[in-house]
Amino acid sequence: MFMGTGSDVGKSLIVAGLCRLLADRGMRVRPFKPQNMSNNAGVTADGGEIGRAQALQARAARVAPSVHMNPVLLKPQNNIGAQIILQGKMQGSARAREYQAIKRALMPAVLDSFARLRAEADIVLVEGAGSASEINLRANDIANMGFARAANVPVVLIGDIDRGGVIASVVGTRTVLDPADAAMIGGFLINRMRGDASLFVDGVAAIERMTGWSGLGIIPHFEDAAKLPAEDALALREVVRWQRAAGSRSSRRVKIAVLVLPRIANFDDLDPLRLDPVVELRLLQNGEPLPPDTDLVILPGSKATIADLAGLRAQGWDHDILAHARRGGRVLGLCGGYQMLGRTISDPGGIEGPAGTVPGLGLLVVDTVLTGEKQLRSVRGETIADGVPFSGYEMHVGTTTGTDTARALVRLAEGRADGATSPDGRVAGSYVHGFFTDDRQRRAWVARLGGDNVGLGPAYEATIEATLDALAEHLASHLDVAALLALAR
Repeated sequence: MFMGTGSDVGKSLIVAGLCRLLADRGMRVRPFKPQNMSNNAGVTADGGEIGRAQALQARAARVAPSVHMNPVLLKPQNNIGAQIILQGKMQGSARAREYQAIKRALMPAVLDSFARLRAEADIVLVEGAGSASEINLRANDIANMGFARAANVPVVLIGDIDRGGVIASVVGTRTVLDPADAAMIGGFLINRMRGDASLFVDGVAAIERMTGWSGLGIIPHFEDAAKLPAEDALALREVVRWQRAAGSRSSRRVKIAVLVLPRIANFDDLDPLRLDPVVELRLLQNGEPLPPDTDLVILPGSKATIADLAGLRAQGWDHDILAHARRGGRVLGLCGGYQMLGRTISDPGGIEGPAGTVPGLGLLVVDTVLTGEKQLRSVRGETIADGVPFSGYEMHVGTTTGTDTARALVRLAEGRADGATSPDGRVAGSYVHGFFTDDRQRRAWVARLGGDNVGLGPAYEATIEATLDALAEHLASHLDVAALLALAR
């Protein structure tokens, strides 16, 4: 089990790289995260949902994602706390303090999922959540030491040297942990080293001396990590900074603006666009004005559509979008963004918050009612206007009806149409996620927006595979893999 001295120290990436490394050595590998908190989720082959990081790790292990790889997924919402997804299915919602009392009841399901994976694998790589030293949350813990103790899983601690203070972080974790918890840790890794790793050899020795744990490697910063899907909004902020730095030097022709809403969900929809050299993707935050030369505005998915629509209006983006549309600009809404483009959104059962109906942006003649079971399915099909194929998934609550659905955006392979398009074809929306991962679909949109060198864009899926392979080689070069396997018994 890989735990961190804090959040965002690289746990997900290291587990993904080791999944690919060990799978390529002929081992049956399964990733596992007892509890995850993220609005970036993926649909599994067994009809549920898990955190996007575990879906990527499953891909790295060359196996289909399963709900048992992430048995507890918390999806933060508006003022009702977070949705609780248990073994792939929604179980209700709870506020943070209420959830602390619920956790103990979830441990049997967590252990059941772990046992299922362990029975089919040579090795299970477990990812912790947040910090191993959150002793204030240790009671009833299912995400870190509580799980490690219950399942008797040896632990490796990860520290991030790029943040500074990594010696104090690792040694401090040893200091605050209960001795029985600390005894579960067999070694530590130092991640994101920039510069000469030999300069930290004495630091590793000092940590070993003060903790009694073995140093298992110093991992240099892996620059290509930016090519892989971000796990959550914390990582997305880094993507925004990276994109702005790249965009400031860009001569790319197609300019796509995305509104980064407070509860943005499934934002890996944007990754193929972000990596395409013909596209300049502008991720707008905190009321930044819409650039006047924008070719396409994308309203992304949201975990709380009504609340994010209110936030959009509070930032003044509604005026920008409407002005952009009046000028003949294109707008695309994905899932929650599609719902926002309509005339009204109704939540009669209070799924997202207080029951009621709110006006949408009115760019599509459709109305949405948030009701019914969540739709979770993998889909494939083609855009109706040009017959270009795509594959993706649906993950939403609610139904959308109205005049503009007669001009659906896509036709699914099962024969069902989805989405809506305005009469002039410039405003459209769909419930399909993963729309741009098919290179043909993405390039068709770029061509429609006037992009040049369309055929030279990257093969997105091949880029992800190559990056996972490179990550595995990177870890093999800098970790004591034999010692890790010895710890795993």
